[in-house]
Amino acid sequence: MTDTVIVVAGAIVRDGSLLAAQRAEPAQMRGRWELPGGKVDPGETDEAALVRECREELGADVRPLARIGTEAPFPQRVGAPPAVLRVWLCEVLDGEPAALEHLALRWLGPEAIDGLDWLPADRPFLGEIRRHLNGG
Repeated sequence: MTDTVIVVAGAIVRDGSLLAAQRAEPAQMRGRWELPGGKVDPGETDEAALVRECREELGADVRPLARIGTEAPFPQRVGAPPAVLRVWLCEVLDGEPAALEHLALRWLGPEAIDGLDWLPADRPFLGEIRRHLNGG
């Protein structure tokens, strides 16, 4: 049996806005938007993986505050193990996020979230993130 790959992403919020990151690669995802993050390594907690990934991708330190929703499955790819996405509400502790591995970053108010071409795995979390940005 193949183990499920756990991927974590940060709904990084500041002053009522959400940080969105535009994918640079792979080619089939280039230009689409996502919440920054990555795979959880063996023996690593979700929170530690998210802190590590944001430091690598954004050059900033974040603090995970709370899990958002449940987990969402990634579309199954031939020959790849199943994978799920877990999203955490986060705040920036240190540094200004920069697009070190992305094409661009954008801070979005709740009204602008639906205006981007999000990756499918991130979409199930956007409603709850919007509610959080609106104070609920």
